[in-house]
Formats: sequence, C-alpha cells, structure tokens
Amino acid sequence: MGRAPLSSTPDGGPLVELRRASKSFREGERERPVFADVDLELRRAEFVVLTGRSGSGKSTLLNLISGIDLCSSGQVLLLGRDLARVGEPERTLMRRRHVGFVFQLFNLIPTLTVEENLRLPLELCGRDDATGRERALGLLERVGLADRRRSYPDRLSGGEEQRVAVARALVHDPELVLADEPTGNLDDESAEAVLGLLEELLRPERKTLVLVTHSQQAARLADRRLEVHDGHLIEPGGPSTARDAG
Repeated sequence: MGRAPLSSTPDGGPLVELRRASKSFREGERERPVFADVDLELRRAEFVVLTGRSGSGKSTLLNLISGIDLCSSGQVLLLGRDLARVGEPERTLMRRRHVGFVFQLFNLIPTLTVEENLRLPLELCGRDDATGRERALGLLERVGLADRRRSYPDRLSGGEEQRVAVARALVHDPELVLADEPTGNLDDESAEAVLGLLEELLRPERKTLVLVTHSQQAARLADRRLEVHDGHLIEPGGPSTARDAG
C-alpha cells in the first residue's frame, strides 16, 4: 500500500496527536519521569499556549511533538505518521518541511545576512528557487525589515532579531509553528510587536501554533491553554489531558 502523503492526514484528523505518551530521562542509576500517559490532539489553525513552572517539561513536549526527541512509551503522530516508526532522516525531513521554530534566543546564524538566514530553511527543503526567494523577501517586508536584508544579526536589536526569526519560521510554509518563550528576552514593546506578528502572519494562513510562555501578555493569543503540572497536561476549566501514572 502506498504511503500517505506527508502534507495531510488521510482522514482529516488532528495535525498532531499524542497517545498515552510518556517520557523519562536516565539520571545516573534512576529514571526521572517527565510525562506520564499524556493524550493530546492539536488541530489545524489552533493556537495553543503552554504554561508551567521552569523545568516542568514544556520544551521537552515541543521536542516530542517535532520528533527531535522520541517518547519512552506511547505514540506521537505528526500529520498521521507515528514518529517512532520512521527513521531519523525521515523525521528530519518532516521537520524541515512541516514545522517552523521560534526560539527565545533567536538562533540566527551570525555569519549569514538577514536574507540568508531566511533562505536557509528553503535550501534545506530544496525550495530556494525564485518562488522561495520571493516569499522570503515578502515576509521580510511584512515584518518591516526589508531594508535590513543585507545586514548581519549583530546589527539588529533584539526585537528585530526575533521578527527575523518569526519570518524564518514561516518561510517554508509549515503547517505547525512551535515557539519556545519567543518574548522571553524582549522588552514589553518589542514583545507586543512580536506577538502581533505571530497573530497577523499565522491566523490568515490557518497555521497551528504551540507557544510556550510565562507571559500573560502572550497567553492572550490562546484558543486553548494547557498547563504542565507534575507530569500531566491540565486544561484550566477542562479535563486533564493525561491519565494518572499508576
């Protein structure tokens, strides 16, 4: 039987699904559990804000969703594909094609210009053609930095760097954007500008956003808010999304 295309789920189901997903890390002679039997569905065009204390596992959850890390038991499905059942090269290809990342520390490559940073995801996807370059320049225009396309990151302010990072996360047209504390290093004015860009750029194109944050300012974007607490995902005002681990 032919393999389902990566760009869509065959039955119109969730973009991402966790089924009794558990994750633990070995520390010396013992296993440290992070999540236990988590169930979660992320739908297309949904904005989900993920909160929880430092060290609770929020970034680990993003790594599981993207296939950077694999769960210890259970399943994580991205676009209908069980990430544990495909090899690392294919997981990497799926991330490059279908997931965009925005980080707290921007993660721009200092030896590349703004435009070159934007075009890097296109090169990795084999899409750095005229259409891709046009999209990159169009995104720079939309984030207000078209005139800085030949600048290097060290010439930008923190807010400008993060606007470039948002554009880079979207340049390859991913279905899913994962943002890990994207306003954590910004002042209030720059943070508000970045949050406005996320909403302005992702909502019309019906992208799915998972936003890790401690900021109430950022939480206003949420269609749904989840909190990581003691290895569970809790939806305030709704049922827990994880079963008790025993």
